[in-house]
Amino acid sequence: MVQAAVKPFSLDDFLAMPDTEPESEYFDNEIIQKTMPKGKHSAIQGEFTSFLNISLRAKHIARAFPELRCTFGGMSIVPDISVFRWENIVRDPDGKIANIFNIPPDWIIEILSPDQRQTKLIKKILFALDHGTEMAWLLDPDEEVIFIYRANQALKICDRPEQVLPMPNFAIDLQLTVETIFSWLHE
Repeated sequence: MVQAAVKPFSLDDFLAMPDTEPESEYFDNEIIQKTMPKGKHSAIQGEFTSFLNISLRAKHIARAFPELRCTFGGMSIVPDISVFRWENIVRDPDGKIANIFNIPPDWIIEILSPDQRQTKLIKKILFALDHGTEMAWLLDPDEEVIFIYRANQALKICDRPEQVLPMPNFAIDLQLTVETIFSWLHE
């Protein structure tokens, strides 16, 4: 019996599919549906996005986008927070923010949910760093630890409350501590 060749699922096939809720990503030739955010994840994501936009957007330094699809290097990912330097924000010809971002973010922030595995997030972070992302953070709210990734540099683990977090070059004036990030979980 002769079997018909199976056409591999491509990035273009994925991008033509309807959106899912929560979002799906195309990574390593797989479609991976993101985990539905839980309370800690949502609280940190909302506060962090607001903090970054208040601090950076008003000065036209950068802008933070929650759950923005970024397609580059043959993959399509949706980081929890994507930060783009002002000059890298993709715009339509009329100057408005575009719907399609085909470039890597300058800074990625991922927030680990309880039922989420770190391995896929780390692979996504390393992929983005290999394609031009300056810095990536992986936050673990349950352990209150932040992993800092930079291209061609050793991983930095921040787990002391008073520890000042390293920032990407364009946001060097921001001062955040581990305690500040995780204090967003308190009312």
